[in-house]
Amino acid sequence: MSLPLASCCLALLLLTMLPAQAADYRIDPARSHADFGVRLFWLSQINGRFEEIDGDVTLSSLHDTAVVDAHIAVESIHMGSERIRRWVLAPDFFDASRFPSIHFISDPISLAMLEKGGNLDGTLTLRGVTKPARFEVLPSHCPLDTPQQCVISVRGTIQRSDFGMSNHRTAISDQVQLGMMISLDYPIRSATAD
Repeated sequence: MSLPLASCCLALLLLTMLPAQAADYRIDPARSHADFGVRLFWLSQINGRFEEIDGDVTLSSLHDTAVVDAHIAVESIHMGSERIRRWVLAPDFFDASRFPSIHFISDPISLAMLEKGGNLDGTLTLRGVTKPARFEVLPSHCPLDTPQQCVISVRGTIQRSDFGMSNHRTAISDQVQLGMMISLDYPIRSATAD
């Protein structure tokens, strides 16, 4: 085998042995949730809480920005009325049987911005439709060495018609309020490095 060919094969072998980009922190599903609210007949408010969020947070190589990748289990919604819960899971609203997950991936967010709060842009996938979304991040203290102390709270609004939820427009507001409270768990790399 020639030297250039051997070098090329060695480089390819080393590349296949390198680990894929792994998340730095897991979202702790036991301490995280998402909320939504929508106005009914412009007077009363329907509220619900999704009890299951999972996903991860990946830091940049300089550890100055992070990307949040969160999945919300639609079936985990808890509401005050079982009748309304069945309705929001039905095809007219979340259509949970066809689209069991809501997925949000943030643009890179500055860790310095987390301390003071600000806008968090990203993409939201709901009912199989992916759209840009903007949330407001509330000020959060997120020490990298003790991530279990980090709680990231975000809130914002979407138009439900943007995601194919256009039924009952005279009775239900098109604007839906969304919020997430994401608690982090221990670093994945340090937990698996030993």
